[in-house]
Amino acid sequence: MRNLKSNKGFTLIELAIVLVIIGIIMGAVLKGQDLIQNARNKHFISKVKAWEVAQWTYLDRKGRFAGDKNKNGKIGDDTNDKVKDDLTDAKFINPPYEKDSSGAEQNTITMGSDTLYVFFGNDGSKNIMVICANNACSATFDDAKIQYLQALDASLDGSADGASGQIIGVKSEPTNVDSNTWVATYNGIVNTDIGDWTANTTKALVYYFDSKR
Repeated sequence: MRNLKSNKGFTLIELAIVLVIIGIIMGAVLKGQDLIQNARNKHFISKVKAWEVAQWTYLDRKGRFAGDKNKNGKIGDDTNDKVKDDLTDAKFINPPYEKDSSGAEQNTITMGSDTLYVFFGNDGSKNIMVICANNACSATFDDAKIQYLQALDASLDGSADGASGQIIGVKSEPTNVDSNTWVATYNGIVNTDIGDWTANTTKALVYYFDSKR
């Protein structure tokens, strides 16, 4: 005779307990992902601030910004303006730039598998920091990188609109980009070039680090 007890299934209470446990695990996983992303955003913000601090420190030491050889107050408006040479020659204890496998200095911010590129220059009248998705500033930002830009904008401007404040999202690439000198300039940024943080559209983050736009 068959044992009827061996065919007994789960009770509703047991199923409910299992679902609750699964829900707790899923919630923990999602919360963990949020915490990881927040940590990455904060790391990116601190890296950008390190580049800004390097410029202000250089100004204190030399009486000019790195990349303003002729001391006219404008970065990158002369062929002798070389941000890279100035910053690497400054011998900072904690420099903002990274080094590749050969020890060469790079104007990069590495976030896991993501790499962003930092330049300094001007928009035709005011000094700017420019952050791009590649070293030619020709590529657009994907969704993952847009999150970093939004976090920086919200941190410094109070909101991540990308259209106002000291940080803006720009849809056009700089007029001049030199990956060897870490200089990027615009001949002027018109309103049609400015937009919200849109993946696959935004080509540059422009930060007016020493003035307001």
